[in-house]
Amino acid sequence: MIEPQPKFSYFSSMDVKKLFGTLLTLLGIGGLIYAAILFGNGTGNTKQLIVYAVLGAIFFFSGVGLIRTMKSKE
Repeated sequence: MIEPQPKFSYFSSMDVKKLFGTLLTLLGIGGLIYAAILFGNGTGNTKQLIVYAVLGAIFFFSGVGLIRTMKSKE
């Protein structure tokens, strides 16, 4: 007879999703702010600004999407 293996997960899958969504959102905000600072100072070239802005937007919107699809435990 096969005995079930115990779960050694400290976080539930919902907590990991919420944590990952928050992390992605914060990284996205940071990327967008960094692109805005480079644009405002005029120090970044066009390719650099586009890369930081696009990656920041992707991270931000994917993080917000993860957080929005979470079901609350209440």
